[in-house]
Amino acid sequence: MKDIFRPSFHFTPPANWMNDPNGLVFFDGEYHLFYQYHPHSTVWGPMHWGHAVSTDLVHWQHLPIALYPDEQGMIFSGSAVVDVNNTAGFGKNALVVIFTYNKDYKESQNLACSTDRGRTWTKYAGNPVIPHPAHVRDFRDPKVFWHEDHWVMALAAGDSILFFTSPDLKHWEQSGSFGSGFGSTTGVWEMPDLFKLPLGKDGESRWVLIVGVGNGGPAGGSGTQYFIGYFNGKKFISENHRDTILWTDHGSDYYAPQSWSNEPDGRRIMLGWMSNWQYAREVPSDGWRGMFSVPSELSLKQTEHGIRLIQQPIRELQSLRAEHRHWQAETIQPEVNLLKAFQGQALEIVTEFQVSKDVKSFGFRVRVGVDEHTAIRYSVEDETLNLDRTRSGEVTFHDAFAGVHSAKLTPVNHVIRLHIFVDSSSVEVFANGGLVVLTDCIFPSPQSNGLELFAEGGQVIVNSLDVYRLNSAKFQVVT
Repeated sequence: MKDIFRPSFHFTPPANWMNDPNGLVFFDGEYHLFYQYHPHSTVWGPMHWGHAVSTDLVHWQHLPIALYPDEQGMIFSGSAVVDVNNTAGFGKNALVVIFTYNKDYKESQNLACSTDRGRTWTKYAGNPVIPHPAHVRDFRDPKVFWHEDHWVMALAAGDSILFFTSPDLKHWEQSGSFGSGFGSTTGVWEMPDLFKLPLGKDGESRWVLIVGVGNGGPAGGSGTQYFIGYFNGKKFISENHRDTILWTDHGSDYYAPQSWSNEPDGRRIMLGWMSNWQYAREVPSDGWRGMFSVPSELSLKQTEHGIRLIQQPIRELQSLRAEHRHWQAETIQPEVNLLKAFQGQALEIVTEFQVSKDVKSFGFRVRVGVDEHTAIRYSVEDETLNLDRTRSGEVTFHDAFAGVHSAKLTPVNHVIRLHIFVDSSSVEVFANGGLVVLTDCIFPSPQSNGLELFAEGGQVIVNSLDVYRLNSAKFQVVT
């Protein structure tokens, strides 16, 4: 039987359970992707680090498991670096992963290294490099990077991020902390990421701190927030008020994102786990469970409300484009579907709408079938973009799954732009150039392949519309 929910171009494990991405690093022509992996079950259990590599972030080779749990505990999340200057003494250009051991709720930070392009790994005999402190329960997910003349670690601890510095990856001193009431603190903080991005063309820049929140996300359950500010090599300072909450994604299924270190073109590229801890263990599957979002390139934009994070699908995804239809300057009337003849399970949609008071709402219905569809709807009066999966297919496996997820979206010069990816079990919407993103899993019938462009309460003008069928990405298992 064909696995009807296995995506065609999103990363999934070869089999069994996967959650957080870990250790994203580029080295010697390859993008490395590690991930939280339980190779013996489709539900969360003793964590390993799965491993895959790619030359283009689209097609992947699954490699053997990189890190196994042992008497020190399970292998929780972490990051990876290239030790260009051999500061740790493992060898020049050694790949070093920094991960959390978890044993009986005690969490410590540890090292493993590879000198054969990540094919085999040796755990450091001097582990842990940071032991579990007595006064903290949650103490995990180290993100490590080189800053000027030392290593920096951002580490999640309760509802705060702790910062450490080191000359050699082995000896660490705490240098600062951030949290204490900033942003969303409803759930435990996890999976930090910290990086610098340019702002404009005059040399100005800001630092972005990404933080996963285990509960209290914008669509309920887990979600991911970010902070904009400054970092001096030791501590982070937010430029926004402590009550400001900025979400990377307003859908239900984007958690624990991480970005690649050493990206060869200087891009900051990020991807996240497409699930939600409310129901992650219960989503429909056939021998596997868990997938990652499409990778997106990050940038910053100055808006009237402040500096905001922009996410745009990476250009490499265009290599999957197949059959293509283009429309321009079309007036869409209610009850008329311009896309009636276009069907598919794997689609990319790029469009621009001219917004006026002549219409109440407009958008797309994807994966349309008998009594099921997923709606991407823009409401003109309240300037809200909605992703509605209440009738998307299988929705009853958990009470929190069916729902409508929304985000405020103001037209720019009376225009709304949408960039949409549809796969076997997901919908991702990038709006107004990636200023607003909504990511949701869906589980429709394999026969639900219809596509609709709709207008409600009047007519809407489509300035341009491109629809692509997408080929499948290649996933090879290397033993």
